[in-house]
Amino acid sequence: MEIAPFALERWFAEHEHRAEIMLAESGIRSLPAERFDTDPGKLGYVIPTDGDPDLRARVAERYGRDADEVLFTCGTQEANFVTTLSLLSPGDHAVVVTPTYQSLHAVPEAIADVTRVELSPPDWSLPVAAVGDAIRPETRLVVVNNPNNPVGRYHDRDRVADLYDVAATNDAYLLCDEVYRLLADEPIEPVAAMGPRGVSTTSLTKAYGLAGCRFGWVAGPPEVVEAAWRWKDYTTISPSVFGQHVARQALDPDREASILAENRDLAARNRAIVADFVTDHGLDWHRPVGVNGFPTVPEGFADAREFCRTVVEEESVVLAPGDVFGFPDRFRIGFGLSTDRLRAGVERVGDCVERYA
Repeated sequence: MEIAPFALERWFAEHEHRAEIMLAESGIRSLPAERFDTDPGKLGYVIPTDGDPDLRARVAERYGRDADEVLFTCGTQEANFVTTLSLLSPGDHAVVVTPTYQSLHAVPEAIADVTRVELSPPDWSLPVAAVGDAIRPETRLVVVNNPNNPVGRYHDRDRVADLYDVAATNDAYLLCDEVYRLLADEPIEPVAAMGPRGVSTTSLTKAYGLAGCRFGWVAGPPEVVEAAWRWKDYTTISPSVFGQHVARQALDPDREASILAENRDLAARNRAIVADFVTDHGLDWHRPVGVNGFPTVPEGFADAREFCRTVVEEESVVLAPGDVFGFPDRFRIGFGLSTDRLRAGVERVGDCVERYA
């Protein structure tokens, strides 16, 4: 099993620690720990290691499932990793909708044969028919993330349901990374609630502003969750005791509603700032749901890599070059940080664009 280097994380490792403003972060700004009780009691393992049964039952209700159909993980990254390992073996086939977060295609590609089906600008609509055409008798898994990272396209309920039907009809599972779902004003039904072949992954990171909790989960059919749990025994063993403790508070209905409303307001306010930047500089993008946009590279630069390197070296602002997602003519900009920081960063990027126009 060999896996490709994580291009986006390598870019961050090269530049993030030296730059003053991070405009490539893909989540909402972090909440202060003082908003929560941070004393979980004894610092042992979470027992059972798939997570507290009562909390799992509460989470499972969101999907119309039972507690044994939810597995708590160390963020969405581990949720996707152990789920993919549980579903694919050498000789299997998967279909992955791209562009997307690299691990969603790199992990399947390290195990099985993968066909990528690409979203296309300008509307980046979900090509359900193309996914169906790519499916083979040995296809075990179809992968999508919704809302999309890096584009920010939010595929509607009917389109996702059609994709689910294509997967289920062919005896495959549909895995949907839904980490940005609750930043939408009107979130659609999660894939794990669509039927027995639906698997949803998510966490408290992107929509809640609780990345440091490293707390996520898989929701899906019991045979998938049980197999994922077996793999998890060899990764982190149990979820974080701190993460579960804070998650219990963050998922309290009243507090959750307050957090999400606050974060949606911030995302909307910041999205408008980036939209003005895109318009002012004659760029193209799909107006996103979530906190990521994927504009075209401004004139005066050969490609996204040259543009992003120039911006970080001359303005100390980190953007993500689109070639790490397979689109060298675009770049990802994250706008989940505080509004003041976003304004400062966008102003610096704008100055750089003007110098090279």
